[in-house]
Amino acid sequence: MSPAPSDTSPAAASIDRGEVKKFADLAQRWWDPDGPMRPLHRINPVRLAYLRERIDAHFGTDAGSFRPLDGRTVLDIGCGAGLICEPLARLGGTITGIDPAAENIAVAKLHAEQSGLAIDYRATTVEEVASGGERFDLVLALEVVEHVADVPGFVASAAACLRPGGLTVFSTINRSLRAFTLAIVGAEYVLRWLPVGTHDWEKFVRPDELTRAMRAAGLAQDDRRGLVFNPLANRWSLSGDTAVNYFLSATKPGA
Repeated sequence: MSPAPSDTSPAAASIDRGEVKKFADLAQRWWDPDGPMRPLHRINPVRLAYLRERIDAHFGTDAGSFRPLDGRTVLDIGCGAGLICEPLARLGGTITGIDPAAENIAVAKLHAEQSGLAIDYRATTVEEVASGGERFDLVLALEVVEHVADVPGFVASAAACLRPGGLTVFSTINRSLRAFTLAIVGAEYVLRWLPVGTHDWEKFVRPDELTRAMRAAGLAQDDRRGLVFNPLANRWSLSGDTAVNYFLSATKPGA
């Protein structure tokens, strides 16, 4: 395994080392549904439902197919220990998961091996993958943008990894007063869903800001959707409300 790039290298342009360390320290409990990654486990079914919807819409796959990603390559940026990579591998995709925290990648590799799944996990950055010339049919950056140091640069590198005609999906948190109240005060201090300090409100990204970064990177946005929590039903669902959590999907023009 190659050493992690230094903070000042071009390959680490979007990396915030403090953010990487926060999640590396949680690596061993990533797959614990009642541990510090509990919110990711709770939203994972909704994330997968949204991904499946966009995959079917973009690639024209049958909504009833068990393997809509057959013959497709997928890059999951900031994959953590593989919560998205594993179900996408079961949908037939050739999956590459990258994360700058080697601790996360070690846990991801072990869990995939125990699950009988072949996933290409790498402790690297999106800048390194982009500079290596690899291109993918589907590029994901889920719950990652709010932790990077350079959002436009990160989006540009993600777009560079996308094959012309491909699909990319981002999900993140809006920089709104409601997001501060719910995602930080509520989730970290009141409900204790997340360790205190997981998020920094100033690093949250408004949908229009992310859309502009996508457009500058040559991507054409094709969907914007919110992700909301209903405390009475105790469940997450897709919504038109993007004030807190939201998805943006986009395509790269070409063959």
